[in-house]
Amino acid sequence: MQKVMNWIDARFPLTALWESQWGKYVAPKNFNFWYYFGSLAAFVLVLQIVTGIFLTMNYKPDAQKAFESVEYIMRDVSWGWLIRYMHSTGASMFFVVVYLHMYRGLIYGSYRNPRELTWIFGCLIYLALMAEAFFGYLLPWGQMSFWGAQVIVNLFASIPVIGEDLAVWIRGDYTISDITLNRFFAFHVIALPLVLIGLVAAHLMALHETGSNNPDGVDVKHQPKDPKTGLPLDGIYSHPYYTIKDLVGVIAFLIVFSVIMFFMPEMGGYFLEANNFIPADPLKTPEHIAPVWYFTPYYAMLRAIPSFLGTQVWGVIVMGLAVLIFFAMPWLDRGAVRSIRYRGTLYKTWIAIFVVSFLVLGYLGVVPVTVWGQFGDGVPLLGGADRATVVARIFTALYFAFFVLMPWYTKIDKTKPVPTRVTS
Repeated sequence: MQKVMNWIDARFPLTALWESQWGKYVAPKNFNFWYYFGSLAAFVLVLQIVTGIFLTMNYKPDAQKAFESVEYIMRDVSWGWLIRYMHSTGASMFFVVVYLHMYRGLIYGSYRNPRELTWIFGCLIYLALMAEAFFGYLLPWGQMSFWGAQVIVNLFASIPVIGEDLAVWIRGDYTISDITLNRFFAFHVIALPLVLIGLVAAHLMALHETGSNNPDGVDVKHQPKDPKTGLPLDGIYSHPYYTIKDLVGVIAFLIVFSVIMFFMPEMGGYFLEANNFIPADPLKTPEHIAPVWYFTPYYAMLRAIPSFLGTQVWGVIVMGLAVLIFFAMPWLDRGAVRSIRYRGTLYKTWIAIFVVSFLVLGYLGVVPVTVWGQFGDGVPLLGGADRATVVARIFTALYFAFFVLMPWYTKIDKTKPVPTRVTS
């Protein structure tokens, strides 16, 4: 076997690539629970690509046959139901692990110098993942798929000057049709997976160039070397230590994943909506149209912004800024320390407000705006408004306040001294 490896290494840097990117990559020795989710995101990406390949073998991107082909996969293809449920459950679980991975970056300051580019690549991955999920959502050609895509694409039409042309370009037609389905299929199975793989590679390369952050926010890469091992004092090799750790995380993830997939794949309508088991009907609009749960915080913001002069462009702008503002994080944070372990009460309070706002907006994006009734006409500025809309406006303001006020509250926040060595 060694002779085979030597032959390959003489012609391709396989061993050098393995050692530089994982085998001999030096990582801090104090990674905790929150550091499972990066490797889990990579695992789910591979799972989605593999299951997607098998689904395309029997799926037909045709407006007349798409829904029937999904039913054919579920009922007649051997183990087709398993592959389809693995893919649909994986789509939601992908966002679960990505959101937790991003949250870990927020609490431990993984976006701070010198890891700004790593963070930017991560934000680009998030954008590409949202586009990938959106294009894939139309493919089952169910009622919610069809009308959800109709609503989202029509939002682009509200953009001044270029809106109408942009919406036509996305659809490939003047309405959601067979051409749109083929276009979304091409984006979903070829274009965006290639973009995602490239961005993930860039994300990892940037990470391994600067070194990994850790719960203490202490850079171990530039520490003095241990004379016995030649490693930084608080560094260890990723393999075998974090290989084993990540395998434990994968096993725990697969247990949760399997329970959902085998016993509740619809997850109460959050992973697979009831309306999506009905063929798309352009003449019958569902009573309540809502995107999948991982888009609902932004959808709630969109609905919270009132239309102005008959256009929803301001809601679209707010929704877009809510995602794009993550790119500015490395330059908004003026704190003296990275990790939340050594930050003061102000930052901890604001990040708690941010998380609560995101969760509340996510819930409000799922339910109709009339769920809590209306305010009375006598309430100034809120007369006749739905309570859910008013609450969504409040939490949208708090969501943006977390970012906009960050230069102020991180600068004046009282911090604790950061240790020179990582803690256990």
